[in-house]
Amino acid sequence: MSATPAQLDQIINDHFRFEATDDVDAVVDSLAQRIEHEVVPSPMGASTDKARIRSYYEMLFANVEGERVTPIRRYYGDNFVIDETMWHGRVKDGRPFLCEGKSGPVSFRLLHVFEVEDGKITREQAWCDLAAIQQQLGCTLA
Repeated sequence: MSATPAQLDQIINDHFRFEATDDVDAVVDSLAQRIEHEVVPSPMGASTDKARIRSYYEMLFANVEGERVTPIRRYYGDNFVIDETMWHGRVKDGRPFLCEGKSGPVSFRLLHVFEVEDGKITREQAWCDLAAIQQQLGCTLA
């Protein structure tokens, strides 16, 4: 049975709220037992292991501090959501963005694809504008 857009919004908005409050336990709990998680680009790569996903969020929350998110658009399908936002915040250490040691304010587009089943996220794939982040942090890659 397909979730309604309102039900999908509740699941996704809860997940984002847990991320915004750095609540690793709640973030991981919002994921289904069988999960596919990937942030593009990320040094962690894709994972189906919840312990590894937890480690990713712990590293991310230690290095990034969100201030606000500006919604751009959200599309709904049969148990999936595509969510585009503009993320605003502060990077404490650019390690998640291949800019170790760099810090500062950043704003960048963030695109998520979520698949949902039985009230849990079964797939989360996120793309962030790495070039914009690195430019704002003054990171130069050789």
